[in-house]
Amino acid sequence: MRVVLDTNIFLSALLSDRGPPATIVDAWRAGRFELVSSQDQIDEFKRAARYQKLRPYLPRGAVGRVVNGLRTAEVQIGRISRGATAPDPDDDYLLALAVIARAAFLVTGDRALLGMRKVEVTRVVSPMSFSAVLAR
Repeated sequence: MRVVLDTNIFLSALLSDRGPPATIVDAWRAGRFELVSSQDQIDEFKRAARYQKLRPYLPRGAVGRVVNGLRTAEVQIGRISRGATAPDPDDDYLLALAVIARAAFLVTGDRALLGMRKVEVTRVVSPMSFSAVLAR
């Protein structure tokens, strides 16, 4: 199954090795689903990892491993034209990624995106909900 993980999932997994985000990232690394990513997401992740409030908690090596993982995602889409409409325009690329790749899930902790519930064939779900899917 193809899955788009919001950048906040990767950041949360780096901040804590417990909880649904860490479980999800571990499942991806174990090959339990195909990750869909893009250059837009890599840029967003690198930018967020440099935020002053996060930087002390994010080991450089771990940030680099995530960036390398995003670069070698199973489904890699280059730059995306911003055709989809998210509640926050900065998240448009996530919706476009999901639509282009026909992803089964978009996993996010963003309440506004979660409120969309579905984008074409893609279900928009919380990390806890997706962890339950992985547990089945």
